Amino acid sequence: MQKTIRLKAAAVSLPLLFLPALVSAADFDGGSLSPLWGVPFAGILLSIALFPLLAPAFWHHHYGKISAAWALAFLLPFAAAFGVQLAGVQLVHALVAEYIPFIILLTALFTVAGGIHIRGNLHGAPGLNTAILAIGAVLASFMGTTGASMLLIRPLIRANDNRVHKVHVIVFFIFIVSNAGGALTPLGDPPLFLGFLKGVGFFWTAQNILPETLFILGVLLALFYAIDRHYYRKEGVMPVDPTPDTPGIGFDGAANFWLLGGVVALVLLSGFWKSPVAFDVFGTEVGLPGLVRDVGLALIAVVSYKLTAPKVHADNQFEWEPMAEVAKLFAGIFLTIIPVIAMLKAGTQGPFGAIVSAVTRADGQPDPAMYFWATGVLSSFLDNAPTYLVFFNTAGGDPAALMTTYASTLAAISAGAVFMGANTYIGNAPNLMVKAIAESRGVRMPSFFGYMAWSVAILVPLFVICTFIFFR
Repeated sequence: MQKTIRLKAAAVSLPLLFLPALVSAADFDGGSLSPLWGVPFAGILLSIALFPLLAPAFWHHHYGKISAAWALAFLLPFAAAFGVQLAGVQLVHALVAEYIPFIILLTALFTVAGGIHIRGNLHGAPGLNTAILAIGAVLASFMGTTGASMLLIRPLIRANDNRVHKVHVIVFFIFIVSNAGGALTPLGDPPLFLGFLKGVGFFWTAQNILPETLFILGVLLALFYAIDRHYYRKEGVMPVDPTPDTPGIGFDGAANFWLLGGVVALVLLSGFWKSPVAFDVFGTEVGLPGLVRDVGLALIAVVSYKLTAPKVHADNQFEWEPMAEVAKLFAGIFLTIIPVIAMLKAGTQGPFGAIVSAVTRADGQPDPAMYFWATGVLSSFLDNAPTYLVFFNTAGGDPAALMTTYASTLAAISAGAVFMGANTYIGNAPNLMVKAIAESRGVRMPSFFGYMAWSVAILVPLFVICTFIFFR
């Protein structure tokens, strides 16, 4: 029989929130909610999409306040309408069960990857560039799209700084390393880690969307090689390489590779270790394996930062601002998504019944092709992690059923969220990070819509073909 250790803490705010009588299940019936409860969620996602374009300076200084404002726009009316007790339970569940594990993993991967510097100068010929993209695609599923992107983008830019035309190199890097390469494990991309937290097996995605991933990556790598070879033959290289040649290639901060192995081991451990010990944190159950994983990941991040020489961080231009932005924005996202998920769980009879019907066939079964495109299109313009959660719950939210009976549907949701995050700069966090680093190194990256011209011309036809092959 499961042994549950119930934790009781003194209140920090909202004194009634933590009384034992208020501890209850985190789920609630969303069938009776008004669709207006989804406005804060839509508001924060639209803010993420539009403010960086329309008011970049204002956004840079106030994105945390904007995120907090949208979170309060949901939480305070919800507490007034349904009581402080239910609002408190929802708040604790969103933070403890989803947000904190999510942010801890991202922070660990970000810190460890930021402590590895690849020194030396390569020469960006088509074969070498293609090899770097292929290596990045493999690494992305083990150290995350963010980690792989941060590790390889700077050496790739140095390798091509004597090339005349190199924008296509960065664009395909975003397609392959910052997105599609992360499709095979929960470590690869934030949407898949959220699925893992919901109960999807660690190796499930590798077993179920491997053919789709190999197809997308294979076509993109072949197409990149052809384009890069064309420019290389047409333009050649500059007479003088801005980066001096070095005796060889090496790694500074190589001890972080061992810490990266520790990250993988802890995530695997939490998936396979079944412990009867659980902690009840005001209505949210926290299993011992998950707790060990999160504490271990936090310690790895601290050890990595302390052990890495300041020069390595300086060479990598390592700073905390990108991670702080992700943490502040996702705090708002994880709170405002609460009523949206509840309404989607209500199915065709709920407030979002039209959405559920649109991805459901006439016989009542889910339509994988529609799930692939619905998840993908929203992932392109919003953020793929919350979009994955929305459609995961639209499909029923039961990991056991989704991994078996409705495996094709979960595969479509997973593929749509990961692959189509590459359609715009705002589809996945590493996209903007790579763009910023490239521009800081003198690469004139396309505008928001200029980048979309690349994705519409290359990715969208590829996704259409993928739909007919894998998701019919």
